[in-house]
Amino acid sequence: MDLKYIFFSGKNPKLPYYISNYTKVFLPKLFFQIRLKAKLKALSSGEDSEYIRSRVNYYNKLSQKRTCSFSSAFKDLKKSEKVKSVYFLDAYNVISWFRRDYKWNFLPGDITYIPEIPSIVKSRPIHGNNENSVILKLVKVRHFIFVKDKLKFNEKDNKLIFRGKIENKPHRIDFLEKYFGNPMCDLGNVGRWNKKTPEAWQVEKNTIHYHFKFKFILALEGNDVASNLKWIMFSNSIAVMPEPKYETWFMEGKLIPGYHYIKIKDDYSDLEERLKYYIEHEEEALKIIKNANQYVSQFLDEEREQLISLAVMDKYLRMTSQKD
Repeated sequence: MDLKYIFFSGKNPKLPYYISNYTKVFLPKLFFQIRLKAKLKALSSGEDSEYIRSRVNYYNKLSQKRTCSFSSAFKDLKKSEKVKSVYFLDAYNVISWFRRDYKWNFLPGDITYIPEIPSIVKSRPIHGNNENSVILKLVKVRHFIFVKDKLKFNEKDNKLIFRGKIENKPHRIDFLEKYFGNPMCDLGNVGRWNKKTPEAWQVEKNTIHYHFKFKFILALEGNDVASNLKWIMFSNSIAVMPEPKYETWFMEGKLIPGYHYIKIKDDYSDLEERLKYYIEHEEEALKIIKNANQYVSQFLDEEREQLISLAVMDKYLRMTSQKD
């Protein structure tokens, strides 16, 4: 199973990602910067310019110009030991289009709080005044996975599957304590085992295609968001989860319960009731799948995704009084 998982997990292969993105690092920055003005022109002239602006303003909610004291410039990104390679590469793909002396506050990692000054983040809380949390599309290779599902909904098992790491995640432990061994569920911990959790919970990792055998896939938030939510909503299965508390570039805060996913209570007490309902009401389940697939489709245009990223950063620089 280990070899099968390594070669057929369904996750994005990292080697092509690293080769492609490190190649861009060595290209002259002028190659990008002279094209920026033409790129951003599409914000006002393209057919979907209104849609693009709406997404830019969702990720970057800064509404008034302000002057900020930033401790680092774009040119300092390579020197930072705190930045892991995937954060570096995805951030660099955006800032390389701008002057090296522009400044920012860059917070790599799973950010679940709202910073005191305007900051570039991968994730932020959905609720509250999150204006200072400006989202970029970061860690794309891990989070934005889209795998073709060849099974129809009615060909799948009437069960819920979950495979995830549960260490240091009390809400996931709570779910397994309630439902491990339940005949409607296939659950397991693929993280490290420790004496705080039953050894019976330990299972091997399963491929994304294995998950597609089930009508329902649990999307429980981890340190911030549920990283599997994107590929679940691209499939012919349905995401089952409480209402999300955090969001990323996927705009989890825009998801509608009962329309894009099956919502369960925060204490998970209505899980069986919700699963049985959609097993018995297949037409409603199929509508959710259609809506979820349509929602995901907006993230598949790579050229437009890049333009939105550049526009988010351009607005960040303008709203922090660095750019006219």
